[in-house]
Amino acid sequence: MGNGVKEATAHLPEDAEPTLRSAISKKRDHHDVFNSLLSGALAGALAKTAVAPLDRTKIIFQVSSKRFSAKEALRLLYYTYLNEGFFSLWRGNSATMVRVVPYAAIQFSAHEEYKRVLGRYYGFCGEDLPPWPRLLAGALAGTTAASLTYPLDLVRARMAVTPKEMYSNIFHVFIRISREEGLKTLYHGFTPTLLGVIPYAGLSFFTYETLKSLHREYSGHRQPYPLERMIFGACAGIIGQSASYPLDVVRRRMQTAGVTGFPRTSIVRTMGTIVRKEGAVRGLYKGLSMNWLKGPIAVGISFTTFDLMQILLHRLQG
Repeated sequence: MGNGVKEATAHLPEDAEPTLRSAISKKRDHHDVFNSLLSGALAGALAKTAVAPLDRTKIIFQVSSKRFSAKEALRLLYYTYLNEGFFSLWRGNSATMVRVVPYAAIQFSAHEEYKRVLGRYYGFCGEDLPPWPRLLAGALAGTTAASLTYPLDLVRARMAVTPKEMYSNIFHVFIRISREEGLKTLYHGFTPTLLGVIPYAGLSFFTYETLKSLHREYSGHRQPYPLERMIFGACAGIIGQSASYPLDVVRRRMQTAGVTGFPRTSIVRTMGTIVRKEGAVRGLYKGLSMNWLKGPIAVGISFTTFDLMQILLHRLQG
């Protein structure tokens, strides 16, 4: 320099550079996991609260032998409102939140991690996964979340189909089930849940990710608009729920067997009883039309909220 002062250049020791890069990478990974957990929790809470009255109505029909129709569903909603009040339409939603918040947080976060792991394994780091690993990532994410939060799902189903005098709150459900039916009951119906969540989560994530990938390829835009995300999520919800719906009916019957008068039996026997008494289509697909209404709304809100929260958090963190 012109003032005669010699510039000094700082050099890190050679072995320090990989260590520094590793520390930065770990910090980024921790941020990514936290962002996914937070975004997933908010996505699940918003989506389920929006459709809670429809969800409760669907469960009531699923666990009874009543024939489902749109007219009967509206009548049930109306009489529930008249007899128990407006907020009774959200009965069981507190239990739903206790289940959905950790479930959605785990599912979305696990999906991001499985995508990273499978991407590294198949050599697609930083790129869209090919179809088969994309399907596998969704299925594994759903399986992980369902395995960790299943008892909360059973409690939510019990609260949705019983009068409020029977169970006063979530903890009361746990206490009564453990005392009167045994702790094993908290995982009754887990097998059909697992069998149902594999195609449901797999196809939902697969459809949503595929539609986003196609949008990028053909529209020239890097990111879809929020309305487009909602539409992609709605398509994902319809496909995923239609594929797994019969197992959802069986799961609800098994979960609520102790309070609805149905015998507690295996998956095959429960399915056989439904088919014999109510018919294959009417019994196993009871309430599907309501699911086609609430499912696309819930899944669309869920995927859109997650993506937008991820974008917002990444921007805030610089």
